Amino acid sequence: MSSFFTAPASQRKRKRSQPDDRPAAKRNAAPVQKRAEARDESISGSDSDGEARQNDAVDLDDSSSDSEAEDVASKRIRLAEQYLANTQREVLVEEGFDAVDVDQENLRARMGERLKEDSAEGKGKLYRWIANDLDWSKAEQRTEKMGGLSVTGVAIQGRNAYTVGKDMTLSKWELPTRETPVQDGKQVGRLRTKPKRVAYTRGARAKKNERDYVHHVGAILCVAASQDGKFVATGGLDKRIVIWDAATLKPLKVFTQHRDSVSSLAFRRGTNQLFSASRDRTVKIWSLDELAYVETLFGHQDEVVDVDALGAEKCVTVGARDRTARQWKVVEESQLVFRGGGAGSKSKTKGDRSTQNTGVPEQKAYNEGSMDRVACIDDETFITGSDNGSLSLWNVHKKKAVFTYPLAHGLDPPLPLEAVSAEAHPKVTALGDPQPRWITALRAIPFSDTFITGSWDGVVRTWRISEDKRRIEPVGALGVEEPNLLHIDSVSSETLSEDFAAANRPEEEDRKLIVGVINDLAIIDRGERAKEGVLVAAAVGKQHRLGRWSEMSEAKNCLVLFEVPRRGAGLVNGGAQSEPTKKVDQVIDGGQELGKGQTGVPASAANSEVEFDERSPASQQVVKEMREAAETGQSRKDHVVVGASPSKATALSSDLVNGNADGEEEDEEFAGFDD
Repeated sequence: MSSFFTAPASQRKRKRSQPDDRPAAKRNAAPVQKRAEARDESISGSDSDGEARQNDAVDLDDSSSDSEAEDVASKRIRLAEQYLANTQREVLVEEGFDAVDVDQENLRARMGERLKEDSAEGKGKLYRWIANDLDWSKAEQRTEKMGGLSVTGVAIQGRNAYTVGKDMTLSKWELPTRETPVQDGKQVGRLRTKPKRVAYTRGARAKKNERDYVHHVGAILCVAASQDGKFVATGGLDKRIVIWDAATLKPLKVFTQHRDSVSSLAFRRGTNQLFSASRDRTVKIWSLDELAYVETLFGHQDEVVDVDALGAEKCVTVGARDRTARQWKVVEESQLVFRGGGAGSKSKTKGDRSTQNTGVPEQKAYNEGSMDRVACIDDETFITGSDNGSLSLWNVHKKKAVFTYPLAHGLDPPLPLEAVSAEAHPKVTALGDPQPRWITALRAIPFSDTFITGSWDGVVRTWRISEDKRRIEPVGALGVEEPNLLHIDSVSSETLSEDFAAANRPEEEDRKLIVGVINDLAIIDRGERAKEGVLVAAAVGKQHRLGRWSEMSEAKNCLVLFEVPRRGAGLVNGGAQSEPTKKVDQVIDGGQELGKGQTGVPASAANSEVEFDERSPASQQVVKEMREAAETGQSRKDHVVVGASPSKATALSSDLVNGNADGEEEDEEFAGFDD
């Protein structure tokens, strides 16, 4: 059956138009009339319609031009003005003044400084020179003892600190505040001076074979906290990385991709990107926003024991006994290798008389066996610490260390003959040499000249980088007020004992030496840009975090906090006299600084003969070194008093404060081994 759609075109019927019988005049009249009416209407409404169309065209042109300009130039200007307004508002809030009362010139100066700092941090440059602005000797020490096994790691984020230990525990601490708690305008509690544990979780070794167990089943070695306060990451001997909710310590994810124990963790600043270092010789990258694995970095020839990172998509690692530090450029998929391992040579500084005038014998050079710690200063500079007690300053433009400071924490006394030899009557020749104390903890304030180190000599030491970024200079120790003794200790390897340190510090019950191994350090600013000082946290244990080579039976596993204040305006500007200067003036006037005895031995040390035999051999050696250091310091002070004119005495007192009792220039002091 054919249809219209199937029939051939020749057979389709077309509808023809009907012929119009009307006259031609009538046929054309209506359209002409309609066209005339339409023309009249268009003419009458031409003004309004033209204006409307013109306005619409102008609006379209303006909107299109505005959108185009907003995309390229105006958007940048608008964002810049918004950024400046926000910066000005922050500056006004920090200063506590109203905009009307603030001098515009001072405001512009403060904003200029803030803009320079933000620009420098964005470029990864060192811009904070704060080492001399902080009073490290006035640090307030607070200790919180912890049960269980050694504390191996600590991290600080905001008002909370997180600690981990070999007993598979993760603890969350609320840091002490400087303000009394107030609620509804009323005081609701006392001012806390010690940290308070607010959350706690512990793993179970018995659940090692359970794959669904979301916790650690072995000792935890490291901890890191994200900058936004959302995540806490821990790693341990069980080859696991556990991601926790920072607020509740609820486990979120367990990563098991590493094939050996996880030794270090570090977050990239401003992001939730995590770097992990492991004994399987790899570095892995994780994205905690998606709780996913990203990439693995290969290159180290030995276990990777530490990793650190800043804001750029880079990280720096150290490879233990391959004696290399490596900077990994993740985006470029490349790495820079920096080789250590040497014993160092004596500084080639012209006119170096460090071992001639100070009476200190020349130190033996100790070879670097393992590079254990690393801390980033900026995108081009980082610090490493080794098992020979040396601190090395590195720059990405050089393959060798720019500067090396040896024996940063002194020497450990040799073991007694009974512990060295199994013979009934061992020979004296079997007694070994003193060995350097390892750098067991290292942490830096990002983009600043300040970093801190720890070992088992009882103090946390502070260091700074010179303005030319070519030298490491000692600043002091937290809570220790004798710069002379610190300088002698760092060079001649004499260690301050607990008795000697107690006699030369203010009598405060909480200020004492740290007994134990400082396994980890953390440091944060108090206030904006450290305007209220800094807070230092130290994880202390009986054993080293990576092994059980030795154990200090008298040590306590604890968390130690140091509140470091800023120096007063008078001290910085020279308006007030510092404590070391006052002590030197007392010596010049004939006063005795070390007590009533004339031998230079502190009273507390002289009265401790009964307890001397009860100490361990290492502690006895430390006490001997302490007394020798005390006698040396007293003889130097007597040298200043006898036969010195007032002007000469003043000059010598200034040299004594600066750590140079012989009146040498400061540049002539021993400051380490240069490359």
